[in-house]
Amino acid sequence: MLFNSYDYLVYFLPVAVLGYFALGSRPRWSVRWLVAASLVFYGWWNPRYVPLILASIAFNFAVALLIQRAHCARPHDAPTLAALAARCPRRGRNSRFGTARQRSWIIAGVAGNLLLLGVYKYSDFLLRTLAGAGVVPLVQFHLALPLGISFFTFTQIAFLVDVARSRAREPALSNYALFVTFFPHLLAGPIIHHSEMMPQFASTANKRVAWDNVARGLFLIAIGLAKKTFLADPLAPLVASGFDHAHAIGAPDAWLSVLAYTLQIYFDFSGYTDMALGAALLFNIRLPINFDSPYRALDLRDFWHRWHITLSRFLREYLYIPLGGNRRAEPRVLANLLVTFLLGGLWHGAAWTFVAWGALHGAGLCCVHLWKRTGTALPPIVAWAVTFLFVAIAWVFFRAPSLRDALAMLRAMSGFADATTNASTTAARLLEGTTPVALALVAGVLIAALPRNSNTMTRDLSASWLAGVATAAALVASILQFSHVAPFLYFNF
Repeated sequence: MLFNSYDYLVYFLPVAVLGYFALGSRPRWSVRWLVAASLVFYGWWNPRYVPLILASIAFNFAVALLIQRAHCARPHDAPTLAALAARCPRRGRNSRFGTARQRSWIIAGVAGNLLLLGVYKYSDFLLRTLAGAGVVPLVQFHLALPLGISFFTFTQIAFLVDVARSRAREPALSNYALFVTFFPHLLAGPIIHHSEMMPQFASTANKRVAWDNVARGLFLIAIGLAKKTFLADPLAPLVASGFDHAHAIGAPDAWLSVLAYTLQIYFDFSGYTDMALGAALLFNIRLPINFDSPYRALDLRDFWHRWHITLSRFLREYLYIPLGGNRRAEPRVLANLLVTFLLGGLWHGAAWTFVAWGALHGAGLCCVHLWKRTGTALPPIVAWAVTFLFVAIAWVFFRAPSLRDALAMLRAMSGFADATTNASTTAARLLEGTTPVALALVAGVLIAALPRNSNTMTRDLSASWLAGVATAAALVASILQFSHVAPFLYFNF
């Protein structure tokens, strides 16, 4: 089910909220209601993948219980995490995961999750790569990618690691199922931690309607929907006009298309995130912020503190730091950065273009790391320009269908390619002839540069007729455009 659909906004979301609060006096039933609603939400696209996510949940919950039992002979009667930690001290000093049995279960759990992700997302990519190297004949399974598999896989891997580190504990299957399936974050994040979510669901105060949260939630939904409808979607033709003709366009068209995609992917993904945070607020649940004006960043490190923040957190806590982080010698630190972002790029998609995108960001972060060592600071405007230009150029690999197309786009941007495309298909002609596209491009640049974003606007929101009218107008105007909207870009990852 899409956030930008009548089914979701007019029917599903109101019914889910009303049912949750109607059962608020019976916490277990309110949890079960949300789990059932989330499974309906997930299965709306393709019901045959509901058993898949249920099997994944059951597997990870069972592994978590086994990890807990390996850590403590009597885990179920500890009322709090502190009591569990006091009653069950770590066993063994040679691993941060305690006993050998505990380490075995965490390895099995992580391997099981990666196997599921690998089969559905990477099997055809691996087979194509091996066939291209002449190792095996070309065979393809053509498995449809289950929605949200990358996100719910990472969420559950983080949970298993946190259980092994005594940072999380969940004895109730229904609670764990809600943690994984809670529909606002299920398909495209944010990537959440058990410890930041489950206390909110356990709170009895959160089972009662909070009108302030309702107002802020609807405000965020309106902002996110407007970003998607009036900024991201109108830019799609401008993006396609360049990337679909990368071998036959000139420099102006290429740069226009790349700038359009730089804005499109931001407003599309941040719009989704705003709608996710807004929907969660209707249930009095606060999801972690995922964007904080990333195109205002002054270096790549700053960019990744602002862009897809929960993914950056996951990569840092569960990959970069376990590899040694910045506690090693300089060459090892640089290698850790490269490995982290290579795998981060591959997580986005089964293609060498995503690997190249991750490699670019990893190499860029290595350069930033070494530059910081010199103690030299660029003027802010220069630092911003260099960072924005690097990010925009790297997006070429993220969007291009293949490495060949990405290189063709870079050649076009450089001005060395021959522009042979018919003028009516060029980005410049499209921009001149389509007012919504031009308005979206100009408005997108201005909005991305503003210091106030949806996070600060929602935080500072005060109850007033003006805010209510603006929210209602944005919702109505966006809904009236639903015949022209497209799925969110990150649903493909």
